[in-house]
Amino acid sequence: MISFLLALAALVLGYLLYGRFVDRVFGPDPNRKTPALTRSDGVDFIPMPAWKVYMIQFLNIAGTGPIFGAIMGAMFGPASFLWIVFGCIFAGAVHDYFTGMLSVRHGGAGVPEIVGTYLGGGAKKLLLVFSILLLLLVGTVFVYSPAQILGPMTDPAGWFGITGEGAAAFSKMFWVGIILIYYIVATLLPVDKVIGRFYPLFAVSLLFMAVALGVCLLVKWPSIPEVWEAGGQYLNGADAPIFPCLFITIACGAVSGFHATQSPLMARCIKDERLGRPIFYGAMITEGIVALIWAAVASWFFFDGGKELLGASSDAAPSVVTAVSKGWLGVFGGILAILGVVAAPITSGDTAFRSARLIIADFVHLDQKPIRSRLLVSVPLFLVCALLLWYNIADEKGFGTIWSYFGWSNQTLAVFTLWTAAVYLVVSKPRGSWVFLIALVPAVFMTAVCTSFISISSLGLHLPASFAGPIGLCAGAVSLLLFFLWWGRRK
Repeated sequence: MISFLLALAALVLGYLLYGRFVDRVFGPDPNRKTPALTRSDGVDFIPMPAWKVYMIQFLNIAGTGPIFGAIMGAMFGPASFLWIVFGCIFAGAVHDYFTGMLSVRHGGAGVPEIVGTYLGGGAKKLLLVFSILLLLLVGTVFVYSPAQILGPMTDPAGWFGITGEGAAAFSKMFWVGIILIYYIVATLLPVDKVIGRFYPLFAVSLLFMAVALGVCLLVKWPSIPEVWEAGGQYLNGADAPIFPCLFITIACGAVSGFHATQSPLMARCIKDERLGRPIFYGAMITEGIVALIWAAVASWFFFDGGKELLGASSDAAPSVVTAVSKGWLGVFGGILAILGVVAAPITSGDTAFRSARLIIADFVHLDQKPIRSRLLVSVPLFLVCALLLWYNIADEKGFGTIWSYFGWSNQTLAVFTLWTAAVYLVVSKPRGSWVFLIALVPAVFMTAVCTSFISISSLGLHLPASFAGPIGLCAGAVSLLLFFLWWGRRK
């Protein structure tokens, strides 16, 4: 528990100290009007109160990521604490801050537009395709996974008198249809109609669950592995080395490329550039705290007999959430578990489709104020989602395949956006300034992580796990060399 408390204090200090330094490096201008004011359209560009924008940003980037990822990452032992702390402060929060603030400075532009501005037209086109595919994967996964949970929990087949072998499939399909309809409505309506009204409530529920579990940790003071006692505290086999698998498993809560698609949504709603630090950097630190709490809870669950104590039937993340919430928080905890496991992914799924709509609209320069324009972009997206859902339902292994590809593509998107931030700092700061290191260091590290993972993963080259370190080191060194060659030529 000492490691947990030190990590918690480090995250808070990271926001107060390093977050202020990053903000000062960027230099927010209170006199510069934001896109919410200069491009207000009543649909996507809408000025909203700072507290509401913060809550929406937190829920948009969180979903179940800081819960499920932290639980699975806890199997790697106390190293998960270190990655959450250092990844969140020096990579994830920097990533989210710069994608949000660069969007503000570029008229609310989406991530392909921002990347194209600093990395070139080729990178813009690549990121357009890459980000749309990522968002479709996120949206599809977050239709299917809540439906899997809600189906047996509510048994809608019984409402219609359906029994037998087809009852379970009908229940799942019923919720797939309901969630998909909600996604369509939330994607088409102005941002303040559904997202602005209900997301703060869901965010409060997610935060309350995390705080309640944090208090339980302090009261119960369970025995969990400490960072300095890490020997042998590791549940994964040799086929899942800490590098790079830990850094792919824990994405939300440390660094996540998906956030680059979400920050521009709120960049279109903030009224003052000075709000960038609490909204973009601060929401990521908050997510890191949630991930840290769940990593500590999962450490107790896996390493100190929590599974046997609670009678949990599975090591799967949803089972851990349900068992711990009900076991520690009672009936009310069970309700919060449903909100955390079901509502959170739904709220990330609909904003994924909204982001995809806006990215495509920006690329083709299609005004999104008329409902016809929104339908023109959204209908093809939902048709593709429906096809992916059909593949999932027809083949239960399909969901696992889609989720695996999402994990790697998510972190690869973070690589592009971190390199974009590094290039921005090079071209915008005076000659001789080395502040670009705040983005360069995490960009090089995540390049090494993603390259080594796709090299040893069954999704990629499937090389021996022992190759991960050398491949990552070479990839990081080459990317660093190319950056300085480019930087020297530009300067």
